[in-house]
Order: sequence, then structure tokens, then C-alpha cells
Amino acid sequence: MPETQLRDQRTSTGHTPPQTIGRPVVVLLAVLVVAALVMILNETVLSVALPALMGDFGVTAATAQWLTTGFMLTMAVVIPTTGFLLQRCTTRTLFLAAMGLFAVGTLLAVIAPNFLVMLLARVVQACGTAIILPLLMTTTLHSVPPARRGTVMGLNSVVISVAPAIGPTVSGIVVDALGWRWLFGLMLAVTAVVLAIGLGAVRSGGETRSAPLDLGSVLLSLIGFGGLVYGLGSISTVVDGDWIAPVVSLAVGIAGLTVFVFRQNGLQRHDSALLDLRPFRVGAFRVSVIVVMICMATMLGSVVVLPLYLQGTLGVSVLTTGLLLLPGGLIQGLVSPLVGRLYDSIGPRPLVIPGAILLAGGQWWLSTMDASTSTGMVVARHVVFCVGMAMLMTPLMTLSLGSLPRELYGHGSAIMNTLQQLAGAAGTAVMVAAMTIGARSSMEHGVRIAFVVGGVLGIVALVGAVLVKRPQPVPSGR
Repeated sequence: MPETQLRDQRTSTGHTPPQTIGRPVVVLLAVLVVAALVMILNETVLSVALPALMGDFGVTAATAQWLTTGFMLTMAVVIPTTGFLLQRCTTRTLFLAAMGLFAVGTLLAVIAPNFLVMLLARVVQACGTAIILPLLMTTTLHSVPPARRGTVMGLNSVVISVAPAIGPTVSGIVVDALGWRWLFGLMLAVTAVVLAIGLGAVRSGGETRSAPLDLGSVLLSLIGFGGLVYGLGSISTVVDGDWIAPVVSLAVGIAGLTVFVFRQNGLQRHDSALLDLRPFRVGAFRVSVIVVMICMATMLGSVVVLPLYLQGTLGVSVLTTGLLLLPGGLIQGLVSPLVGRLYDSIGPRPLVIPGAILLAGGQWWLSTMDASTSTGMVVARHVVFCVGMAMLMTPLMTLSLGSLPRELYGHGSAIMNTLQQLAGAAGTAVMVAAMTIGARSSMEHGVRIAFVVGGVLGIVALVGAVLVKRPQPVPSGR
């Protein structure tokens, strides 16, 4: 179906987007944003707490890493089903399900007596997180008029891109002062407050329809996305000669994903696909997704590599590591809403091209660090990268999802969030593998190699940013 025809489908839905943002919508979005903030923060909060967990549970680093890999694996498997869930369930139902699952998982983490219970806790948390992200994006698109979407999506992007960046900071402060269990204890308290507020603020909104669930697609999604994330998450073992598991997992994942795509293309002819892939027919969506994936890959890779450099090469403490990463996250949080407002006025190109230059430049600048680099210069390099992230994420997420017909909002959001998880796993795996290879010479050499990889990815993002076009004006009634 041509892109113009897809855009024209907006007029056939019979819905007129709201022209103002009412108080109930503001409260609803605020609740969803805070809920998503806590859940995404949780994704990277263990990055500097793993040594303490390893000591308490008596496991190796390779085993402990499954607390992060298992989280991403579950996210990648569950998110593709959210396109179906968003059609079948109301906003209130999905909110309560997401918050309930996250609360149960967090409680399990607080009381976990051993590593297996802790891993189960992370899986349950991830199920709730996988639901809340597409719900936030889809609710924004349905509730906010196009002229205000950039501003609101700027706030949303604070959650998606800033929360993982400040996760290590929060973790360092809490673990240093109270211990790792308090990470989850504080999260549980905040979750309970948000759930209590949400019971009154989140109503049974959202259009529903009796969409069929194709179990074959669910199985293929599990094999395809699960195989890819597992393979990417364990790719660093190739450096040590253990190549069978990651290679087989990647091969199985690619095969499963290929069959999954063919099956969805067949099912969507009857409007019964688990994950409708028609958003990829829209050029703005395709380009934006690719650049957003690179953003997530470099960000999550940097979140892992930078603490290793700071602690292993510069010899700073866990608490200091967290504090050094804080300025970048805070500045990114401050810049994102501003970028959203600018997007509403000037469109994406004047923002995403400079943003891609800053992102790539920040990665290349980070690749020049060595044992004599001052902590102040490390912070400066990280801030440049984070500003570039803010200038890319908000416009591209707004452009990509806003360019779709209304009936594909849910599927577009599910695709975007799934691919972000895959990109995060890939970026972390590739940058850590590059660092491991380079570290055979020295740790600082390994870190430089890792950020060279990030710099190359940044150049690809710049090429994609140049291809971004200003969205076509949307006539009234669309």
C-alpha cells in the first residue's frame, strides 16, 4: 500500500483529534509518565549494583548479567503482543495489569532469598514494563492534538532516554548508603503511590475491538525476538572461544523472525496479525526507527562501558561513578521538553541533523579517553553525547508514530519499543565485546575501541538524520 494511501486512511476512522489538552488527559499522561519512568529506571538500575548481588548470591559476573539480559529478553518477547493487547483491552485494564505485574516483581526482588527468585522477579517486572511503554505512546497519540505532540513527546522521551542514563546514578547512591535491596524497596513504595493515584485518574478509555490472537505468531515471536536478544546478550563469550551458544541463538532467532514476518504479512490481509508490519511502508517511520535504534544502542552501550572505565581505569568509587553520570542525564532531561516545543514550531530536520552530529561527536570524543583523562572531561564528553540524544529522540519518536494512520498507532508503538530493546541488547553486546577484545592490551585501549564502535554507529545515525523530511501538513479531520 503506498505511503499516501496509508496517510489517507486517517480520514476513514471517523475520529477527530482533540484540539486542546484537557485536565483529565494531563493527569492521565502524568500518571503514565511517572509509571514508565520508574519502570525504565529499573532497566539499568542494577548496572553498578551487580557486584553486591554477586557477593550476596554467590554467582559469577556471567550469571549475574542475566538479571539485565533476562529483563531485555522478556521485554523483547512481550512487547510484540502489545499491538494486540491495545486493541482488545481498555487503557485502565492495561494500566492495572502493568502496574500489578511490576509491583509483584518488585516485591519478589525485595525478598529474594536466592538468585533464581531474583531472576524471576526481573522477568515479572519486565512483563509490566513491556505493557506500559506502548500504552504511554499510544495514549499520547490518541489524546494530544498534532500541534502539541512534539511538546508532550518531549516529556515522554525524558522517560525513555533519560531514565536509563540516570539509573546508574540512582543505583550508586542507594547501594552505597542503604544496600541493593533498598533499590527495589523504594521502587515498590513509588509504584504503590502511582497505582493508588492511577485507580482514580486512569479511566476505561481507549477504543477496543474483538481482535483474534494468533498463537502461532506468539510462538514465533518468542523464538525470533528471544533468540536474537539471547544471542546478542551472550556475544561477548565469542571472545573467549565459546561461540556455539550465541551463533546458534542468533541463527534460530533470525530464522524465527523471518517466518514471523511472513506470517504477519499473510495475517494482516485479514486484519488479524499479532504485530501489523504496515508501518514500515511509511518512509518517515522507517528512517526514524533506524536512527532511534542507533540512539538506544549507543546509549545503553555507553551506560555499561563508562562505569567500567571510571572504576577500572580512573579508580573512582561506585558512588562517584553514579554522580559523574548524573549531569548528562539531567541535561538530557532538561533539553528534551525544549526540543519537543521546537519540533512543534520548526519540524524535525533543524533538530535531528545537529543532534546526530553531537551524538556521533560525543562518541568519538569519548574514544580519546585514557588513564590521564580528568573526570571533568569525562563528564563533558558524556554531556555532549546526551544533548545529541535529546535532539534526536523527541523529534524522531514524534515523527515516526505521528506519521502513521490512527489504526496503526498501537502496532507502530509496539514495533518501535521492540526494536529499541533489540538495539539496546545489540549495542551493549557489541560495545562490551569490542572493549573485551581491546582490553587484552589494556583496559583504556578496550574502552577506546568500544567508543570507536559507538562513533561509527553515530555516523550511520547522521546519514539517517539527513534523510528525515519535514512531515506533511495534516488536514483537519485527520
